[in-house]
Amino acid sequence: MDERRKKRLIWQLPFLTLLIVGTVLIIRQQQSVPYQHCEGTVFGTVYSITYEYDSDLQPEIVERLDEVDDALSMFNGQSIISLINTNQDVAPNKMFLDVFNLAQQISKDTDGAFDITVAPLVNAWGFGFNHGQVPDAKEVDSLRAFVGYQKVSYNGLRIVKQDPRTMLDCSAIAKGYGVDIVARLLADKGIENYMVEIGGEVETRGISPKRVPWKIGVTKPSDDAPADGNELQTVLNVTNKAMATSGNYRNFYYKDGRKYAHTIDPKTGAPVQHSILSATVLADSCARADAYATAFMVLGLEESMKVLKRNPDLMAYFIYDKNGKNEVWYSPSLKAQIQQ
Repeated sequence: MDERRKKRLIWQLPFLTLLIVGTVLIIRQQQSVPYQHCEGTVFGTVYSITYEYDSDLQPEIVERLDEVDDALSMFNGQSIISLINTNQDVAPNKMFLDVFNLAQQISKDTDGAFDITVAPLVNAWGFGFNHGQVPDAKEVDSLRAFVGYQKVSYNGLRIVKQDPRTMLDCSAIAKGYGVDIVARLLADKGIENYMVEIGGEVETRGISPKRVPWKIGVTKPSDDAPADGNELQTVLNVTNKAMATSGNYRNFYYKDGRKYAHTIDPKTGAPVQHSILSATVLADSCARADAYATAFMVLGLEESMKVLKRNPDLMAYFIYDKNGKNEVWYSPSLKAQIQQ
């Protein structure tokens, strides 16, 4: 080795040493920060949150979830949405308006397939406060008279209903919005690794405690699936994304030999009868993923693909029935996230 190369190597050694030491210190620091976990109930369902941080943030998480509950929960008689539904004079706050405006936007984009006024029809078919009853055509038509997202608006001060009987129900978007709110809290704390899950709707960032990308299962649709949903259709790598799933395979009933599933088409006023069994949507916002998953269950496969085409930020994984067998269609951009 000539003198010039020896001098160059000697000159580079300190930098290489610093690089190695620095890398080791960074890895040790990352490994020394513990993952916290908290769980509880909200919106009539359960939540589970895992995040890498040096202290417990559950009190702040609960505070934020309580704020969402106070704005959007149908289980809270004093929430803003409950007061609007009983025609009280109440000014909606920012949280309520964020969800209301997003819901109206998605309703327009899906030609009313997603509709937060559909609750009376859901209830009439036995999937709300009543159970297992089948309404006649006259009752459905009477309810459709005051169901429709165009029948509600915001005038800058209050939510205005064309008919006082119109009810708002944000259950198909509120869980996703709650996930977004908690994720935003964690991100504002500088947390880079977390998973927030509320009632099956999920948002992740960074890596899991195992130092690998977060993996989320998609349940295999089956009328007799195990209650814990352990039978999986596939597993997705979900990193820096939100994910929501809607399906007809859990909430249904049979009457007079016919199956009635809980997804109601706001236009017809009846349960949908097309082939999609479950719709999983990935998006940058869990509220969007939540709402579009519901909309896709109403639209069916072909119409859902049209919506996906004009919303390139969305990715979808559909499981549908074809001649009595489960088939799968997914967005081409989702292929890299699917675990083989």
